[in-house]
Amino acid sequence: MTVRTRFAPSPTGRLHVGNARAALFCYLFAKSQGGNFVLRMDDTDQARSTAEFAQGIHTDLAWLGLTHDETAKQSERFARYEEVFTQLKEQGLAYACYETPDELDRKRKRQLARGLPPVYDRAALELSADEIAAYEAEGRLPHWRFKLSGNPVSWPDMVRGEQKIETASLSDPVIRRGDGTWLYTLPSVVDDLDMKITHVIRGEDHVTNTGAQVELIAAMGGELPVFAHFSLMLAADGGALSKRLGSLSLQDLREQGLEPMSLNSLIARLGTADPVEPVRDMATLIAGFDMSRLGRAPARFDAEDVTRLNARILHDLPYADVAERLQTMGAPEGAEFWDSIKGNLTLLGDAADMVQLINGPITPIIEAEDADYIAQALACLPSAPLDEQSWSAWTGELKASSGRKGRGLFMPLRQALTGQAHGPEMQHLLPLIGYDRATARLQGNGAA
Repeated sequence: MTVRTRFAPSPTGRLHVGNARAALFCYLFAKSQGGNFVLRMDDTDQARSTAEFAQGIHTDLAWLGLTHDETAKQSERFARYEEVFTQLKEQGLAYACYETPDELDRKRKRQLARGLPPVYDRAALELSADEIAAYEAEGRLPHWRFKLSGNPVSWPDMVRGEQKIETASLSDPVIRRGDGTWLYTLPSVVDDLDMKITHVIRGEDHVTNTGAQVELIAAMGGELPVFAHFSLMLAADGGALSKRLGSLSLQDLREQGLEPMSLNSLIARLGTADPVEPVRDMATLIAGFDMSRLGRAPARFDAEDVTRLNARILHDLPYADVAERLQTMGAPEGAEFWDSIKGNLTLLGDAADMVQLINGPITPIIEAEDADYIAQALACLPSAPLDEQSWSAWTGELKASSGRKGRGLFMPLRQALTGQAHGPEMQHLLPLIGYDRATARLQGNGAA
């Protein structure tokens, strides 16, 4: 059996970190088993689904490195859903309901007021032909529900263990709206069966849905896939992450300049007892992924953790992995520049500041009390070309001649040469600045 998983987003908005975690789990599990990862657009909501959002999903997944083996669009499968819907009606498992949203809302409120669960009472099944005709004469269009058995259903869950849902405690799920459009339940099950999805991996907020879907699968004569319902993410403070997802879209994170593997490294381990470590490549993440490691406790997501992981990943990246992007910033060619600055970066985009620090323009900082010392430093600056040994030779001579040491020896030189009080080690930076620019900056001229 070839393992097949699917990620089925709705192109009605931008993907966020919660979506990314679901997609990543589906991808990692499929690839760890030598299987296939399917991208399926849940675009049955034609009014809200847009080509722009669909393209954004493709862009986000490509950025993360989640390459799909197959793709499908639910909007191209309406005829298939109609076929199954007709079968369900013939089986007496799909029935028409004529209550308006307001009427249903009042029913739920009355039930809650009486201390009863707000479960649909199946009043539609008791309607006479005359009552139905009267509703239709009013212009009411029925919505359709799938009739649950009222019996318990169970399944072995890869994350949560043995699960049991009492369908008697559930409302018969609406599968089709009055305007003819489809809700999630029926298309999802039909697609999973038709596309031979072997493992359905999704958040624990779908557990109740799964109870209804198990019965729908049985009604269609399908084979039950393996289910895995992972815990949802909370914010770092334990609050609901859902309220903050608007600021955690993948587009925003991408535009901030984060390395995608920093996000992958974090969300792949959230919810497990495994330590979160920076992982440079997807192959390593795939090899280390184990669904059995996921726990049931909520996982906490902290955007600052992504930033910290991003810095650690950058610090270990070889020059070849970033050479092309550095060149677009005007960085000097060769590993020397990268090796000298990477330990000071949080985002790769910060390298652009380092390029300016080297090439200019900058504003040299020469305090009045350090003017004579800087003049002295200029006089004994080693001759061109400057190299990795030039800094220690230069400062060693200045220490002996000026009597300065420590911060008083080094800081005025750094500020004059870079216009900053901190940054990469000067022994690496000085050769990149070069003799001519170093001379000009020691004279107070920081022009490019």
